[in-house]
Amino acid sequence: MPSNLLFSYWTDHNTTMSAVNMIAGDKGEDKNMGEKASQANPMEQYMILAKGAKGAAAVQLVRQVLEAPEVYVFGELLDMPNIVALKSNPKQASHYELLQLFAYGVYSDYARESAKFPQLSPSMLTKLRHLTIVSMATGQKSIPLATLGIQLGLSSTRELEDLIIEAMYTDIIHGKLDQKNGILELDHAIGRDIKPEDLPEIVSTLQSWCDTCDTMLSNIDQLITRANSDKERHLKHRNSLETEVLNIKASLKSQVQEGDEALVSDSRDHDKKRPPKKGIRASSSKFWPKSS
Repeated sequence: MPSNLLFSYWTDHNTTMSAVNMIAGDKGEDKNMGEKASQANPMEQYMILAKGAKGAAAVQLVRQVLEAPEVYVFGELLDMPNIVALKSNPKQASHYELLQLFAYGVYSDYARESAKFPQLSPSMLTKLRHLTIVSMATGQKSIPLATLGIQLGLSSTRELEDLIIEAMYTDIIHGKLDQKNGILELDHAIGRDIKPEDLPEIVSTLQSWCDTCDTMLSNIDQLITRANSDKERHLKHRNSLETEVLNIKASLKSQVQEGDEALVSDSRDHDKKRPPKKGIRASSSKFWPKSS
């Protein structure tokens, strides 16, 4: 192949491959962005599926969500029409109640009324215990392991510690496991779904907080006004003092100048009144004659 044709072939080939790589790169980037968005909101894919899932398919979807390791908030799914419709079917209503348990309840609620709920898989039990830790972390920052074991239905210390470590790795709680003192110290925990009946109390709390903020802002405004008034009064007082000091300096300077002028005038008058000095005249009579 001639050199010019060979060069043209490699140029076209490289250009084509670059374009293919750019397209593949764009597709890969779009795929990565889609995966990141899905990871940011893991419930989104289940919400899409819930739009078309009815009856048994909706029941299966609920179980998938409850077993999904990355999903810990269920309020959006509870509001989906096809999921709400499970309440009207006696055979499927228990799964809707199970979804509500995971949204608002804790492990002790399940242990107390386990007969009315469907059987839980091991992954569901683990998630429900994780959510129980999150609920307990809301009211306290230091939880004794003995109390935690009772609330989670675990008598084995090893199982309890493994469960806590797993909850930390899933990033739903942040804290420190103090094995020596038997305490779980919590720094942060995710938020859980809010019961509809709790909304008025939350609104009241927020309103009270807003009223407190308004009162504090009003007090701050008053303090700022008072501070500005004090500052203005201080500046006026300082300017008055500076003016007075300047007047005193000017008065003293004028007095000094008048005193100097008076001294000069008195000196001149005194010189005028003083009699003139007589000169010394030479006289032969004033000398003693020489002795012979």
